[in-house]
Parts: sequence; structure tokens; C-alpha cells
Amino acid sequence: MSEKTIYLEGIDPVVLYGVHNAAMDRIKAAFPRLKVIPRGSEIKVVGEEQEIKRFEEKIGEILRFIHDHNVVSDEELSGLLGDSYQAPKKEKVRSDDTIIFGIDGQPIRARTVNQARLVTEEARNDLILAVGPAGTGKTYTAIALAVRALKNREVKRIVLTRPAVEAGEHLGFLPGDMRDKLDPYLQPLYDALRDMIPYKKLLAYLEEETIQIAPLAYMRGRTLENAFVILDEGQNATVNQLKMFLTRMGLNSKFIVTGDITQIDLPRKESSGLLQAVRLLEGIDGISVVRFDTGDIVRHPLVKDIVDAYKKNDEAIK
Repeated sequence: MSEKTIYLEGIDPVVLYGVHNAAMDRIKAAFPRLKVIPRGSEIKVVGEEQEIKRFEEKIGEILRFIHDHNVVSDEELSGLLGDSYQAPKKEKVRSDDTIIFGIDGQPIRARTVNQARLVTEEARNDLILAVGPAGTGKTYTAIALAVRALKNREVKRIVLTRPAVEAGEHLGFLPGDMRDKLDPYLQPLYDALRDMIPYKKLLAYLEEETIQIAPLAYMRGRTLENAFVILDEGQNATVNQLKMFLTRMGLNSKFIVTGDITQIDLPRKESSGLLQAVRLLEGIDGISVVRFDTGDIVRHPLVKDIVDAYKKNDEAIK
């Protein structure tokens, strides 16, 4: 008799075990000649060496599926436990246009022309400036690319940041510690991550600082290596702040700056660092500017009409 311990790394054991251990019971039933003892993030297997080897291969396939899709359905588990497995046909998913799979197993992919361009430019460049109106999926697509890079071990961490424009005296009146005061400004970043990473795994990433979310001011003095870094709401970074941020780039890092230059909350629009960066950096090898427009808006259909109305009004005033 042989014994082997298999460690579950990078996945939530609850996803593998299923509700009331139903999935694990099915896995056990597929290997009646083995004694399978699941304990938290470890599975102890006792039996003949050849059978243990077969179990390792099958559990490896299941774990890889969960790593890629975040879930495994009863139908998919049945296929994975069989001698031959084919991807489920409930939806045809092209690997070249799917960025990652969300927590519900649904593919997260580029939905518009410029979202697709952002995906393409990220593969070619280390710095991207993604500018355009609200609701075009700039930040969401960027975060999906960052999560993919982390899952594929292309980077060691994700750093997400935003300017806390209203910082100053207003933050002082909010209850709690500094993180409590800043979280409201960073909430959209948390929302996107929750769509893409199982909750317990996300908490672990945040606790270990594999994913860091911080206001822009906290970037000063750092060198960000082996990281995927996203500056959201970049239009609200001053010239000096954006210069400071861009010069944090270290080896093997990807930087994406997203922003809407029509929604600048700084005292004077001329002080926006994003406006200057687009003008100065476009055309430099390794840097790409991706411009989104109202055709990329993926929120409620009225959002496009609202953006167009305000744009026309601004042009009339000029």
C-alpha cells in the first residue's frame, strides 16, 4: 500500500469539494479502490501506487479546469472523471477572445472594438493610456488582463490605484482608519475583482498583498517590478502625480492608465496629467494610446445618450 498527499494550491477547496462535499463524494466513487481523505487544502490518498497515480492525473485535470474557470459543474465533473474529456458545448468560447473566466464560469471577453484593441495592445506594449467616456469598460477590461497575467504567473502581483481627489479635509470626517476612509474611492476596483476572483481567494490575495489597492499618493518612492499596475481615473492625477506614477515602472511590469478626459475633477482641466501624457507619449515605441468612444459604452443604453448630450453641450459652450 502506498500513501500520497495532494496539496490544493491557488483554488478554493470549497469549489472542488462542492456543497456538502457532493463533488468530492463523486470523485471518491470514481476511485473505489482508494481511500481518499480530504482535509482542508490537502487530500490524502491511500491505495495501490498505480491507482494513486491515476487519481493524481484526474485530480490534476479537475484542478486545472477550476483554476481556469473558477467553477466546475456536475456535467463538467462527469466529463473530467471519464476516460476522455471534451469541453462542454453549452457555449462556444474561442480561446483567442476570452480574457479570463469569471467566478460563475462565464467568459469575460472584449465586447467592443476598442476593448479588443486594448487586449491586443496590452500584448504588444508595456504602457497603455486608455482614454474615453464612462461606461466603456476601460478599467474592467484592464483588470481582467491583470488577473489573467497573475493567473498565468506572468507577474507576481497586481497593483491598482486611483487618485483620491477629494482627500484633504473631507477624508478626515469619514469614520474608521485610513483604509476605511479610502475604500469608498477604490470600490469600483473591488467590484471588478469580485467578478473575476472567488471571494475567499480574493481575500487571501489582498491579505498577502498579491493584490494591492491603494491611493495614488502611496505610489511615491516605489519601484514596481514583476507587476501589473493600473491607474484608474487617471484624468484626476495632476501632471506631477502622473509623472511620478509612470516613473514607478520596474522590470517585467505592465502599466495601464485609464481615464475620461471629459470628467476632470481637478480645479483646472489644464492641470490634468493624463491630457499631457497623451500628448507627450503617443508614438513612443512600447507605449500605446487606445481611444474609446460612445460606441464602446456597455452600460444602460441611456448612458450613451447622456454622454452624447453633455458632449454636444460642451461643444456649444466652446
